[in-house]
Amino acid sequence: MKNGAIKRQARDERGTSGSKRSTTRGAHREPGAVRTASGHSRQRGPRDVKMAAMKQERWAPHVTVAAVVEREGRFLVVEEQTSEGLRINQPAGHLEPGETLVDAVVRETFEETAHRFVPQALIGAYMMHVDRPNGGATYLRFTFCGQPGTYSEAGSLDDGIVRTLWLTAEELRACRARHRTPLVMRSLDDYLAGRRFPLDFVHTHSVGPLNGR
Repeated sequence: MKNGAIKRQARDERGTSGSKRSTTRGAHREPGAVRTASGHSRQRGPRDVKMAAMKQERWAPHVTVAAVVEREGRFLVVEEQTSEGLRINQPAGHLEPGETLVDAVVRETFEETAHRFVPQALIGAYMMHVDRPNGGATYLRFTFCGQPGTYSEAGSLDDGIVRTLWLTAEELRACRARHRTPLVMRSLDDYLAGRRFPLDFVHTHSVGPLNGR
């Protein structure tokens, strides 16, 4: 056999054996196993399932707004019905499509308290992770402070809102075990410490579609 033919035969044999090794490795991988960066296999765990779900559906935090409304040393809060019973919260809720953050906090305050709200400053942006049996959730909360406007006698409160209250900081601190979220007291403490950012600190820029990005 000539040298060229011998070399071709050797290449063919190497390629055949390589394919068999590759097939064998795949055949011995256990069902539900994933391959690590080091080349080893391990069983698929809860994190793998969670990551696969995140790839199918793009993850995003829940964007919410809240209002710290002070009048003569007292703060406007709501008592609301939750799955954990009655809880105290600032007027708060989710950002809705097409709204600015300021639009949202004005709307939520009126819907939950029947009080008009005039935002004057941003106290801060707060992120909170909540563990739940179904995987949990992340909230990004923008809290504003401002002055109470007119009260609407005809205004009806949102579903779940039992009543509105005007409480002092000391009264709120004393009932913190009943707060809907730790951010109620955290944002109030920031407000009392004088933390303020101008309303235009958060800029809203409207654009057209960006290919889904």
